[in-house]
Amino acid sequence: MSDGLPDEQRWLLLIHQLPSKPAYFRVKVWRRLQGIGAVAVKSTVYALPANAETQEDFEWLLKEIVEGGGEAMVCEARLIDGFSDDQARALFDAARDEDYGEIIEEAKALSTRLEAAAPAEDRAELRTQAARLRKRLADVATTDFFGATGRLSAESLLAELECRLAEDTDMTKQQPEPSPRAPDLKGRTWVTRKGVHVDRIACTWLIRRFIDPDAVIRFVPGKSYVPKAGELRFDMFEGEITHEGDRCSFEVLMARAGLADPALEAISEIVHDIDLKDSKFGREETTGIASLVAGICAANERDDQRIAQGAPVFDGLYQYFRTKRG
Repeated sequence: MSDGLPDEQRWLLLIHQLPSKPAYFRVKVWRRLQGIGAVAVKSTVYALPANAETQEDFEWLLKEIVEGGGEAMVCEARLIDGFSDDQARALFDAARDEDYGEIIEEAKALSTRLEAAAPAEDRAELRTQAARLRKRLADVATTDFFGATGRLSAESLLAELECRLAEDTDMTKQQPEPSPRAPDLKGRTWVTRKGVHVDRIACTWLIRRFIDPDAVIRFVPGKSYVPKAGELRFDMFEGEITHEGDRCSFEVLMARAGLADPALEAISEIVHDIDLKDSKFGREETTGIASLVAGICAANERDDQRIAQGAPVFDGLYQYFRTKRG
């Protein structure tokens, strides 16, 4: 095929029904669907191309829907008749082109303001807005599964704007040491799902760096696993330490371990935005870390390899934030 995709594209379908009230819950689910890049193929059926990461996104959303009083199921499908793979891909491209179109219009508006010889304080605000736009573009790109055409124009316009606004910054304030480790978390065997990604890689790093350097970590099937005595499950659907509300497992683990460290808080915000795709914190470092982690996962099938290569990334991040002001 010309797009390099396999002849038999596999899809994940989320079929759901939401309670009529409260209204905000329906809006929350809709925003989550938008954030993970899902498109509607029917009024209550949303699709994503099938892979480990999109399956995880749908499974977390399914959990939220059920906990909110709704009903949902996720299934893997191959389109046979009535709706083709090309039509499905066109839906994704159209959705992403609409997102890119909005970014293009905002970039043009910022360029117009810059051309009006804005004073220094206005230029600072323009730089802030351009950084937010860059973050938004990166978020859209993570859900651009089939390469929508609008991305090139958006990238070009934003890059040109950034060149005109470029300014170096120097941030050197050191942050305090992390607080003491929680003793009840030491000497345990930690268990998580196979096929680790950013949240589990970060949690493993946090465990071995700040909680228990000698911790044993096992990777097990994600479903139907029965924990043994002394084991702690993390980032698993029924785990002792896992997503709570809109917090990812890394955030929950930090709270359980009593780690009140500004550098770790900054890392938790990055992990949150990559894992939940909700742009809650919008840190400028998120895009680069997301690409690094994605590259590590793509290059390594084994979980221990991903953990080994991911640890230096978070080591570097921690040192960076300890010497970064604000």
